[in-house]
Amino acid sequence: MEPYYYMQLDKQQQAAYRDMKAGLQALAPSFLVTRLENRVLGDIFFQLRLDCPEIFYAVGFQYRFYPDSAKVELVPEYLFEKAKIREHQKAMEARIAKLIRPAQALTAWEKELYIHDFICQGVRYDKLKKPYSHEIIGPLGQGVGVCEGIAKTVKILCDALGIWCMIAISEANPEKNIKYRHAWNIIRAEGKYCHLDATFDNSLGTGDNIRYDYFNLSDSAFFRDHEPVLYKAPPCSEGNLFYYLVKKQSFTKTEDVEKRALQAIKKKKNLTFHWRGGYLTREKLTELLQLLEGTARSRGKYAQVSLNWPQAVLSVRFLDELPENELVLEEVKDT
Repeated sequence: MEPYYYMQLDKQQQAAYRDMKAGLQALAPSFLVTRLENRVLGDIFFQLRLDCPEIFYAVGFQYRFYPDSAKVELVPEYLFEKAKIREHQKAMEARIAKLIRPAQALTAWEKELYIHDFICQGVRYDKLKKPYSHEIIGPLGQGVGVCEGIAKTVKILCDALGIWCMIAISEANPEKNIKYRHAWNIIRAEGKYCHLDATFDNSLGTGDNIRYDYFNLSDSAFFRDHEPVLYKAPPCSEGNLFYYLVKKQSFTKTEDVEKRALQAIKKKKNLTFHWRGGYLTREKLTELLQLLEGTARSRGKYAQVSLNWPQAVLSVRFLDELPENELVLEEVKDT
């Protein structure tokens, strides 16, 4: 599979990309690349590392050029000495091989689910200051990561399992108090492109209660709470592979909500569902909350609802005692 961002470049930019990739893979202290504007070279360097998360050890560069030369000398910034990079590379390769082994015989959808669940159960979201959290070495080596490191880890595992995957990036938006760029993945499943944001799901889930609010969303659903992409990305027009739809946890009728709530209480489990019976207005939300509360009380329980309002997903716990907050508005961690 040709790298996604490489295919978006013109021929001159692709030549610079190839020069960079060869130099970085060789761990060269410096190397020549096709001469382009500094901003363009910076974009190519960034996109190369989105296409190739295995180049986790190069985080920046400086360059030198001579007036009449068609090349510039690029001097990369490496995180480690060469011997340490080789050591980390072997550790990452072994870790990836071990992780994907149980998933080899699964369907493409199940492989994607397996990777998603690994992130949600095996990786702890951590702040910017944690070492290597922006690279695969954070989630795979230390079990911690922020959105960039998580998206790169999803991609490298998808690559290893033969699933088409790319990393999408959105810009910061200070007006909305969004301080940093955000990264997630776009997957091609059954010939359709879908958004997968394992970081958002990771921040919503607790313990064994894994969330799938951002598993295979269409553009129309996904961009309710995401900023537009920084670089061109494939359009995601289909929502039929959305987790809750596939698993029949997406309801259009209140009687279905009541039926599933009773089943969850009987099995002593939480209930998480997506509402698609029209817009989740305040009036409809009030109706659903009253229904869940009444159903819980009929079985001697109390309902505590966590709400992801933009995605119309409700996660319900059925408790023996009245909770301090019966409705919790959820906020995802985003960096």
